[in-house]
Amino acid sequence: MNAQELRDKTPDQLRDELANLKKEAFNLRFQQATGQLENPARLRGARRDAARVKTILNELAAKAAE
Repeated sequence: MNAQELRDKTPDQLRDELANLKKEAFNLRFQQATGQLENPARLRGARRDAARVKTILNELAAKAAE
């Protein structure tokens, strides 16, 4: 997922996407703790994607505040 795809979404869609990414990160952390995680890079990717969504949301909020 890249930033341009995220900018095309509405704030509600972004909030839903953020919730899904947080759930995914939680599940991946749980798999890592139990030794079942097959792709450790996906954990890092999920965290980065969540940060990317948060950044876009903050940009939209700043634009709306102007």
